[in-house]
Amino acid sequence: MTTPKALLILHGKQALNEDVRAAVLARRKVGWELAVRVTWEGGDAQRLVNEALEGGYTHIIAGGGDGTLRDVAEAMALAKTDASLVLMPLGTANDFAKAAGVPLEPAGALALLDVQPRAIDLGQVGGQIFLNMATGGFGSQVTANTSEDLKKVLGGAAYLFTGLSRFSELKAAYGELEGPDFHWKGELLALGIGNGRQAGGGHVLCPGALADDGLLDVSILPAPQEVVGTLRELMNNGWGLDTMFVRARLPWVNIKVAQGLYINLDGEPLEGDDLHFEALPKALRVHLPLGSPLVVQADDLLAHGE
Repeated sequence: MTTPKALLILHGKQALNEDVRAAVLARRKVGWELAVRVTWEGGDAQRLVNEALEGGYTHIIAGGGDGTLRDVAEAMALAKTDASLVLMPLGTANDFAKAAGVPLEPAGALALLDVQPRAIDLGQVGGQIFLNMATGGFGSQVTANTSEDLKKVLGGAAYLFTGLSRFSELKAAYGELEGPDFHWKGELLALGIGNGRQAGGGHVLCPGALADDGLLDVSILPAPQEVVGTLRELMNNGWGLDTMFVRARLPWVNIKVAQGLYINLDGEPLEGDDLHFEALPKALRVHLPLGSPLVVQADDLLAHGE
């Protein structure tokens, strides 16, 4: 019987994480050949993915925050591999993993090695591949300006703290978006183009997104003056905010015009104008929990005769 082989690509900040070490040792005890490699600088994730595939590893584990998970997913998608990905969320936000129901404890995440992988979509824009979401507007500014030190102290609450402290900077951006049978232009406060459902440490921008439907969910929060004037109250109590979004589900969407629109891609700034976003259907095999909210369930497929 062939020993199953997996490689954990671990963000350098997690190198001394004792929970990760214990989870890895436990997997080895039950028969897995599980190697660990640590990233140190940009480009390491892609290099380590390529080395893993050349070494015959059939499972790759991404251990780190949203950026690490995106980097590993992108490298695997570019390699067009049949190897499968396990997500070990170790960051502050862990937005895609939380929406997908992936356990946040290393041992629970590694237990997904025992679950059959499913082919999920990825997003692509400007030559970059993303796992979760592109965001624009005030929320993405908050994400970019939340310090690492604050995240260490407050965890996910750091995003809310930063957002509340920067309300004086709130202003609308202007955007023009178009896709198949879809066109919208105007001032906006927030924009989400999602393969996942949430960003910025738990802000649900695309509540109905599925990661295996071949489509990207587009959510726009328009900025009429009455919304701007009451945003603090809306964010504090959550009442009525969801009904103000303009939403669409599209195979592709272009941002043709973006004035003052700061865009963030899975936690990293995105540069460029006239951006073309598209879904890459079934681009990567990923181990997700049974019943994950982010994938179409077997019962749903049977109900539609698929």
